[in-house]
Amino acid sequence: MAKKKNIKSDDIISFYMDYVLEHNTQPKTVYAFAKANNFEEQKFYEFFGSFEAIEKHVFKAFFQNSIDVLEKSEDYNSFDARNKLLSFYFTFFENLTANRSYVKYALEKHKNSMKGLASLAELKHAFTTYIEHLGIELIDIKQEQIDRIQRRGLKETAWLQLLLTMKFWMDDTSKGFEKTDIFIEKSVNTSFDVLNVAPVRSLIDLGKFLIKEKMHMN
Repeated sequence: MAKKKNIKSDDIISFYMDYVLEHNTQPKTVYAFAKANNFEEQKFYEFFGSFEAIEKHVFKAFFQNSIDVLEKSEDYNSFDARNKLLSFYFTFFENLTANRSYVKYALEKHKNSMKGLASLAELKHAFTTYIEHLGIELIDIKQEQIDRIQRRGLKETAWLQLLLTMKFWMDDTSKGFEKTDIFIEKSVNTSFDVLNVAPVRSLIDLGKFLIKEKMHMN
């Protein structure tokens, strides 16, 4: 049988996901994997250096597919940061649900220690970059070092929140994962309520006013 010629990275990812779900383990070698799926071994290395590289790319692909869908929506592009993040969550978890068997295979045994998991490294980079450019308002301290700490803390907190939501979803047995939808809405809204800078800014302005008035009175 002639070997498949027009192999793309998405094809290899699909072959890999099917293999591990059928065999509950990685293929023994790239040669055997390519032979089983009727394509030349060299085509694998055009896209990936190892099976571990595929596993990292899978979760980034779930992220990118979600972003691609969202950016085609006029509504999404008009949303504020809070509603953009909510939309991302719902779309991302729809993607995870469509691939739930693979996600559970890849993460189930690590679900209590996902923070530094290698297979999520590319997802973390993509997601935290997304958070960085989402336009979430923070308190303007007028000090570069503190501002950097704030923004780094925001990205790490957002990443931990995503991991916590993934763990909740993996354990969710409700119909249509409706409990995960509720969890997403409550956790994202709570995060933005905590980050709401308007009351803090008002307090800072009040403090400045009182200090100024006290100086005048003295």
